[in-house]
Amino acid sequence: METSLDELRAWIGRTETVGDTIGATPVKALDATLDHPPRPVEQGTPLPPLWHWLYFLPLHRQSEIGPDGHAKRGGFLPPVPLPRRMWAGSQFEFRSPVRVGDVVERTSTIADVSLKEGRTGRLVFVKVRHDVRCNGAADPAIVEFHDIVYREARRPDEVEPAPQRAETGASWRRQVVPDDVLLFRYSALTFNGHRIHYDRKYVTEVEGYPGLIVHGPLIATLLLDLLRRQDPQADVASFRFKAVRPTFDLHPFHVNGERAADGKSVRLWASDHEGWLTMDAAATLRGA
Repeated sequence: METSLDELRAWIGRTETVGDTIGATPVKALDATLDHPPRPVEQGTPLPPLWHWLYFLPLHRQSEIGPDGHAKRGGFLPPVPLPRRMWAGSQFEFRSPVRVGDVVERTSTIADVSLKEGRTGRLVFVKVRHDVRCNGAADPAIVEFHDIVYREARRPDEVEPAPQRAETGASWRRQVVPDDVLLFRYSALTFNGHRIHYDRKYVTEVEGYPGLIVHGPLIATLLLDLLRRQDPQADVASFRFKAVRPTFDLHPFHVNGERAADGKSVRLWASDHEGWLTMDAAATLRGA
């Protein structure tokens, strides 16, 4: 890499803080996108877990956008000189509710930068911590760790790692059709300009994938939405997910789940049309 690991690790500890107000319209829009029936959304309505992603949007100027549709490298995130960027996973603590009408602040900190050698070449992992506070509170309502992976350009002879077979016999299972409209609406709601989610020519010819890539955060949201559909009163205390394999818009996929015998632990996973595991996740419930 032209930029050394020591130079990238100099970003550790860098912070930025952004503010927002939890409005009702994004909540109603995601309800519609996830095909929920209309419901009252008013002052004090709590956000379902992960729906804070509808706020603190990346409002970069058009002149600041790079060739992949993301902001150019540098600034808050370190200038990793690898072209492919993906959301690898996240871990969350949901400590207290975030509600419509709350005035919120998110402080983001670069927690770690590391380099690994993978089957497809060099990988740079950046871990970002986000603390979301409501109405001037000292303690965060949400603590999130976000894992970003940067990869080298796809090689013509590149072979994907062997897939893992997803478990069968889930207690809950729902099919999702990831059509262009669903991907567009989620990109619009989160102001995500990453071209892998909507620009078929770019994603197939430049990044070498067979189709549009379904957003990792959308799949994670659908996993917790599956839990919410099964148990609307479930109070999620913590959640973590890991992206295992890309999901493309070419075929329907499934979100799956089952509650453990202890009643507090919930296993969640996504699988593609061939039954391969694409995302592995787990939630812990409060007061179960």
